[in-house]
Amino acid sequence: MAEINVVPYIDVMLVLLIIFMVTAPMLMQGVKVELPEANAAPVEDQDSEPLIVSVDASGQFFLNIGGDEKQAISLATVRERVSTVMRRSPEKPVLVWGDQAVAYGTVVTVMAALQEAGAPSVGLVTESPENPQ
Repeated sequence: MAEINVVPYIDVMLVLLIIFMVTAPMLMQGVKVELPEANAAPVEDQDSEPLIVSVDASGQFFLNIGGDEKQAISLATVRERVSTVMRRSPEKPVLVWGDQAVAYGTVVTVMAALQEAGAPSVGLVTESPENPQ
């Protein structure tokens, strides 16, 4: 009987796996911000991609949905777009990437606007300290 040789298929699958592993970290897009460092527990894995609001060092707002993710938008536009998304998927996680140089009041204003837009909870993204002491 003729048998199918599966070795070439396994080789192709492994090559595709390596390609996906290399390109997956490159898919993370957004505005470059210097996140503050803090010892914090990681958020549980979510099934859906989180909605990320970025605040850069000059206090401008960016959202990872819509048109150009690197174009600054107003707080009213952030509230409007987040409200639209939250009506469609109310359990979508919402995160704030705030640059460490941004005033605390700006981040609190963004968080309040997100909660007004219907986000049940808003998370803050930080980086782990390099040398915990």
